[in-house]
Amino acid sequence: MCGILGIVSTNPVNQELYDALQLLQHRGQDAAGIATFDGRMFHSHKAVGMVRDVFHTRNMRDLTGNAGIGHVRYPTAGNRNDPEQAQPFYVNSPFGTSFAHNGNLINAPKLREELEYPGAIFQTTIDSEVIAYLIARERLKSKTVEEAVKRCMDRIKGAYSLVIMSPRKLIGARDPF
Repeated sequence: MCGILGIVSTNPVNQELYDALQLLQHRGQDAAGIATFDGRMFHSHKAVGMVRDVFHTRNMRDLTGNAGIGHVRYPTAGNRNDPEQAQPFYVNSPFGTSFAHNGNLINAPKLREELEYPGAIFQTTIDSEVIAYLIARERLKSKTVEEAVKRCMDRIKGAYSLVIMSPRKLIGARDPF
């Protein structure tokens, strides 16, 4: 029951994301994170804890940009207190993508094994990282980020919602059920 959201605005979105995460806090109380994009680069802050404990003025000042995504975590997989499992995740390759995920993938172990065979090195044990690798791999073969997300979604099975931020797009997606 994680909480995820995305905002695009003509104004800075850091405070709006923070306020929205406060409202979504009931959906997850183990970790919180925000990622923003300022037109040139991604900025991110995430940690284990409640929203009010994770974000301070110094963190909020660094989250510049008019587009952003947020996440509050309710763990269903992975180590509950591991800060590496806080989201949003950022994938630098090939064009830069940040994303947040809620849900459970029933085929995550099989996909992880398929990705590890050619060289993927996972930092966490959660299924969200499998999605990150799939989107990055599919982006190399796709003309658009939307096409890459669609191809990724064709491979993952389960109940989930995603919010994906690329340098030019903010995409929301959910499982076909």
